[in-house]
Amino acid sequence: MESIYYERARDLRHALQLGRQPGARYIAGGTNLLDLMKGGVERPMRLVDIGRAGLDQIFEQPDGTMRLGATVRNSDTANHALIRERYPLLTRALLSGASPQLRNMATTGGNLLQRTRCPYFTDTAFDKCNKRMPGSGCAAREGYNRIHAILGASDACIAVNPSDMSVALAALEAVVLVAGGDAGADNPRRVPIADFHRLPGATPQQDTALRPGELIVAVELPAPRHDRHHYLKVRDRASYAFALVSVAVLLRMEGRVVRQARVALGGVAHKPWRVPEAEAMLQGVPPSDEVSRQAAARMLAGANGYRDNQFKIELAQRAIVRAVREAAESAESAGGTA
Repeated sequence: MESIYYERARDLRHALQLGRQPGARYIAGGTNLLDLMKGGVERPMRLVDIGRAGLDQIFEQPDGTMRLGATVRNSDTANHALIRERYPLLTRALLSGASPQLRNMATTGGNLLQRTRCPYFTDTAFDKCNKRMPGSGCAAREGYNRIHAILGASDACIAVNPSDMSVALAALEAVVLVAGGDAGADNPRRVPIADFHRLPGATPQQDTALRPGELIVAVELPAPRHDRHHYLKVRDRASYAFALVSVAVLLRMEGRVVRQARVALGGVAHKPWRVPEAEAMLQGVPPSDEVSRQAAARMLAGANGYRDNQFKIELAQRAIVRAVREAAESAESAGGTA
């Protein structure tokens, strides 16, 4: 049995100080990290508990933006009155993302830092996984790859990002606030969500743009500027499963014309997938399935399936068409509870 040190941070500055120690990892809800530790995938020497570091608030800022603290529970975010009213897309994504038990533990920062559910990564019995053991190869390319990437993959890795929340945040164009390193507790570094998660390239072990010792302190949501939304998640079972394909759509309508469109895909790449050129095709015209099919084809341009996931290319295109249609036809609030 390997020994491990556990320390509880009193506040953000204390957390950053503790996080500079060799082998330290931050932990809040632990719904992903603890599982990976049990499986031997993650082997931190120290756990720094940030659950009481003062990062658990949701509040509106003077400029109309909303700030979600890094340790706010997903269920609290989904049920927050202002989130449900102004960002119902985020509520829908969170409610579809996990079981109630997990939502009651999982946090904003932890959700963003979820690691892939590729079985060749999570099971150490497999000795080929560049994400877990850089340079060892990617067993998924020739193995069972039904859930894997069709966009943005590389020879080194075809894993996908598992987060539903991240897909909604990509459509919302959120900003991740990061402290540590050169960014002090009082002046966090601002990372647009589009730049936060990485494509695998030759270094798939690096999931995000976080630097050593850095800590997510909050996520900032821009002031609402869309009046229609829909989050569609296609999965093997409705009770609880990760997405084969998910789609987050935001539309701003003037009469029957789309003035602004934001579309993000999940379950298809190492990060939430957006194509501004495809979004532009939806704008300036009334919504229609024909226009949506053209935009969907643009979003999936360059998609490459593998033996078991070729179906995801057409599935993603069909899901985009349906999600845009549902968004255009409904301006209702998120509904439901976490």
